[in-house]
Amino acid sequence: MSTIQLPKAFISKYPHKFAKGGKAQYLRGTRILPKPITGKEKLPDLIDRAFLAYNAARLHEACHLFADRMLAETTTTVGMSVAGALTPAGIGASALIPLVKAGFVDWIVATGANLYHDMHHAMNLPLWKGTPHLRDVALRKYGVVRIYDILLDYNDVLMRTDDTLRKVLRQPEFQKEMGTAELHHLLGKYCAEFERQTGLKDASLLAAAYRAGVPCFTSSPGDSTIGMNVAGEELGGNQLRVNPSIDVNESTAIVLDAQRRGRKTGAVMIGGGSPKNFLLQTEPQIQEVLRIKDAGHDFFIQFTDARPDTGGLSGATPAEAVSWGKVDPTKLPDAVVCYGDSTVYLPLMTHYALARRKPRKLKRLYDRRDQLLALVRREYLKRN
Repeated sequence: MSTIQLPKAFISKYPHKFAKGGKAQYLRGTRILPKPITGKEKLPDLIDRAFLAYNAARLHEACHLFADRMLAETTTTVGMSVAGALTPAGIGASALIPLVKAGFVDWIVATGANLYHDMHHAMNLPLWKGTPHLRDVALRKYGVVRIYDILLDYNDVLMRTDDTLRKVLRQPEFQKEMGTAELHHLLGKYCAEFERQTGLKDASLLAAAYRAGVPCFTSSPGDSTIGMNVAGEELGGNQLRVNPSIDVNESTAIVLDAQRRGRKTGAVMIGGGSPKNFLLQTEPQIQEVLRIKDAGHDFFIQFTDARPDTGGLSGATPAEAVSWGKVDPTKLPDAVVCYGDSTVYLPLMTHYALARRKPRKLKRLYDRRDQLLALVRREYLKRN
């Protein structure tokens, strides 16, 4: 075989030193030539060294944005939206609860389904790892419910949860009008007691949020089994009334208060849907309804499998959110969309953040609800 001699410029120094400007502004990132994986790497180091392109690189960027920017400033108020059936998949226990306990998430907007299924774990009612390749007619015959590859007993899990939920909703503290943050805080108190009775620890997101003073909102209160049971109890004379307007004002107050204190706000969206919009609409509420000038949220991270070209909110990009005033246009470099499965990405980002960042002091925003709401009321009355 003949020898081919490489030019000395390649051998001596690479990449080349180009003049300022021109292609030098593009060819100066991290060189893609990772060391071979040995199996001995720690996960954060693996993400830093080997996740260099495509959605692996977006996850790399999300991890750094979350740990190095959003959490580095301990005063940043971090909101998280949670869509998709994550608590049945165990993501509540594995990822969301550790983030809440570490003070890395200050307020939450979740689908009602996520919070309903969370109650199974609080009551020590088992969900089982299964397979999607089953005959659903047979499952229905035997009283087995399937969430893709998760299996649970219809009577011993769903119906028992419903029975317990209705007993809780009949308690005196629920007999009034309230928003979903208060509803879920009260439910979290009972879930914490269920954990104590069953000997479980850190099984329920509702219980963890209750202990940490993290408000949990649901953007569509009637769109879950919790909402179904609230409606059913109302037919029987229960005085509980869920008022979504309270949620709009309380969530807006969280963001406005952070701004008034000179603090940054960040949005971490797990999936899309209604929870994503509810989290982001705090900015249009401030700008359009309260008539207060503002640029939008400072940080934006989303894990989604939705395409932007279909026009759905789940796939809407941070650049599009700028046009609505939801995201500060000057902060688009601090916006990352990672396309793929949240059940893969969220545990990885959680691990990365916990490994790289010390816990933050809990903001306990739920404890300040009355004070925050008074701020929004004052601002509204000034301009209307």
